[in-house]
Amino acid sequence: MTEQATTTDELAFTRPYGEQEKQILTAEAVEFLTELVTHFTPQRNKLLAARIQQQQDIDNGTLPDFISETASIRDADWKIRGIPADLEDRRVEITGPVERKMVINALNANVKVFMADFEDSLAPDWNKVIDEQINLRDAVNGTISYTNEAGKIYQLKPNPAVLICRVRGLHLPEKHVTWRGEAIPGSLFDFALYFFHNYQALLAKGSGPYFYLPKTQSWQEAAWWSEVFSYAEDRFNLPRGTIKATLLIETLPAVFQMDEILHALRDHIVGLNCGRWDYIFSYIKTLKNYPDRVLPDRQAVTMDKPFLNAYSRLLIKTCHKRGAFAMGGMAAFIPSKDEERNNQVLNKVKADKALEANNGHDGTWIAHPGLADTAMAVFNDILGSRKNQLEVLREQDAPITADQLLAPCDGERTEEGMRANIRVAVQYIEAWISGNGCADLWPDGRCGDG
Repeated sequence: MTEQATTTDELAFTRPYGEQEKQILTAEAVEFLTELVTHFTPQRNKLLAARIQQQQDIDNGTLPDFISETASIRDADWKIRGIPADLEDRRVEITGPVERKMVINALNANVKVFMADFEDSLAPDWNKVIDEQINLRDAVNGTISYTNEAGKIYQLKPNPAVLICRVRGLHLPEKHVTWRGEAIPGSLFDFALYFFHNYQALLAKGSGPYFYLPKTQSWQEAAWWSEVFSYAEDRFNLPRGTIKATLLIETLPAVFQMDEILHALRDHIVGLNCGRWDYIFSYIKTLKNYPDRVLPDRQAVTMDKPFLNAYSRLLIKTCHKRGAFAMGGMAAFIPSKDEERNNQVLNKVKADKALEANNGHDGTWIAHPGLADTAMAVFNDILGSRKNQLEVLREQDAPITADQLLAPCDGERTEEGMRANIRVAVQYIEAWISGNGCADLWPDGRCGDG
C-alpha cells in the first residue's frame, strides 16, 4: 500500500490506517492527542530553543552551576505528594524494548518493575511504534501472548512486575504525524496513546498510569510535564496526582536542578534515577569546549570516580529529603553462555549494585532477566525487610559542590579506547537504521543502547 496523508483535525498522518493502526489511532485517542499537541507543542519548542541558548553559554565559558534564583526552593521544607503502594518497593527494575516476547519475559522476571522503553531501545519505525502500543495494551489487560517458530507459547505469570512506560525525550519527533507542517513531539505521541488506552484498566487493578521521563535538562521542562499530566487528569476527571512519573537525571544541566525538578513535578513525581550512561555522554557533549574535561577510556569511567560518585550521593540526599525515590543506574551488561565470561559479568554487576545500595539507592536497573537474581540478592542483603531506603538521608555528607560535579576524571586515554568507541558507534548506527535500538556490541557484555 502506498503512503498517503490521513488528516484528523490539525494532525496529518503520513501513513495509511491498517488494522493495527485502527486499534490504537481511534477517533477518541487521536482527539486527545490533538489536544495535547496543540496545547503543549509551542511551549515545548521554546524549551528546546532554551537548550540551544544554554549550550551556547556553556561553550562560551559559563559552566553549569546551581541556580541562585531558585535557592528558596532548595532551602524550603517540602515533600512530594506521595508514592502509590505498588511502587513502594522498586529494588530491581528491568528495562528493554517493547517487543512482544520481551515484554512478557520482562514482566515475568524476578524484578519489581518493568520499564517498557519507547526511547533509547526504540528505532521508531512506524509499524513498531504502533505494534508496541498494542503490546502494552495487551500486557495491561493481561491478554498478551507470543508463540515462537518452534511453537513455544509465552504468557504472563500471576503477579507480574509493575509496568512503567518510558516515553521519548522532548527533542525527539514522531515524523509520521505532523502539525502545521512539522513533526509532532514523540513524547506526546507516546504519552497520549499509552495513557488513553490503559489508564482505566491500570487503575481498576490497583496500579496506575506510570511514566519514566528521559533527557530532561531543566526544571522548566519538568514543569511542562506537570502541566501535561494535570491536563490529562482534568480531561478525564481523575484526581490530581493520579499520573506518576520517575525522571531520569541524565544530563549535566539537570543535576544542578534536582530540587527544582522535584518541586515542579511534586504532584506527580515519585523519584529520580541516575541515568549514568547518558549522564556520561552529556558530560562529554556539554563540556566539549573544555579540553581538561575529556574523559578517559570508557571502561575507566566507573561510578566510584569522584564526579560520578558525587552525582549519585547528591541525587540520594536530594530525593530522600523530599520523600522521593533515588533509583540507581543501569547495569548495561548481558549474561554470556561462556561460563568464565559470565562469571566476570556477574561479579561486575554485584560490585556495581553493592556500591549503589550502600550509597542509599532504593533500587537499580538491569537490561536482561539473567541479571535479575544477582541484582535482587545484593539489594535483598542490604534492604532486608525494608521496601526502600527513604530513611537514608545522608545528612553526614558535606554539601556537594559544582566543582565536584564537574571534576575532571583520571584514567588512560588510548588509541585502543578511541577505536573501540568509534567501532561501537558505527555498529550501533547500523543496528539502529536496521530497526534494532538495543544491540549487544561491547566485548565485555555491555548492552549498547542509545
